[in-house]
Amino acid sequence: MNILIIGGGGVVGQKLGAKLLERGTLDGKAISKLVLADIVDPAPMDGAETTTCDIADPASVAACITPETDVIFLLAAIVSAHAEQDFDLGYKINLMGTWNVLERARALGTVPKVVFTSSIAVYGGEAKDPLGDWSQMNSQGSYGVQKAMGELLVNDFSRKGFVDGRGFRLPTISVRPGKPNRAASSFMSSILREPLNGQEAICPVGKDYLHYYLSPRKCVENLIKGAEIPKADLGHNVCMQMPGKMWSIGQLVDAMEKVAGPEPLKLIRWESQPEIEAIVKGWRYDIHADKALALGLTADDSFEDNVRYYLEDDKPQA
Repeated sequence: MNILIIGGGGVVGQKLGAKLLERGTLDGKAISKLVLADIVDPAPMDGAETTTCDIADPASVAACITPETDVIFLLAAIVSAHAEQDFDLGYKINLMGTWNVLERARALGTVPKVVFTSSIAVYGGEAKDPLGDWSQMNSQGSYGVQKAMGELLVNDFSRKGFVDGRGFRLPTISVRPGKPNRAASSFMSSILREPLNGQEAICPVGKDYLHYYLSPRKCVENLIKGAEIPKADLGHNVCMQMPGKMWSIGQLVDAMEKVAGPEPLKLIRWESQPEIEAIVKGWRYDIHADKALALGLTADDSFEDNVRYYLEDDKPQA
């Protein structure tokens, strides 16, 4: 089993690579080679190879995806606020980058498995709650539109038999380790991560703001389960909602207090940021993942678990 993770330098890519190496198998087959690829060389990982890959460049994609590649996890993307600010770059990476990966897979004729990460940002507009696998994709942001287009490509390339594709609309992943990024949802981790690390953080929305969440640990677990779903079980639409749960910002903060005590809460500053609110208030939160749940994917039991997972897996050691 030869596995390529495109976006292997990111949080989810690194955790996915580490988990696959720990398991040693995927879909019942021994992992003989694992490659982490990203726009810059990913952090080294024992047991894995690393390389650079610019998915906007077909030649770079061709150098990474070889006839020996069995499974491709396509995680790379320009995130929400960045894609909204830089229209051209968002389409270049999120749409044409996905096209380049799928086209390379088609050209090889080996029908590799492609696991594509979409986003709950595909939902929006006038679609009626609750939303789920069969809801109209009507994003009110360029990032969500680009991900919706990517889903359609994965479906069509799969229908034609060019790839064995499956796609998953990720909830917002929290609590993410590391530093804030340019995603509009970045604060949904930073208002927990930074206080847990003894640092101040700004929350740009009120405590009643509702959203749909999943922990990094569960996300990786679901991506691996998703890769192992038999093709025959996917149906006509190979893309689906990954399970998560809906909580308010106030519930996130309460969960942090229950796990870590009251001190971290003192480090949150509540300051409205209209440019962020304009994006995140266009997102939807009443989301159901019936198909994925039936196929064995799962959500976190409580947000207290999300906080515990961060403390166990990712909190920097003093």
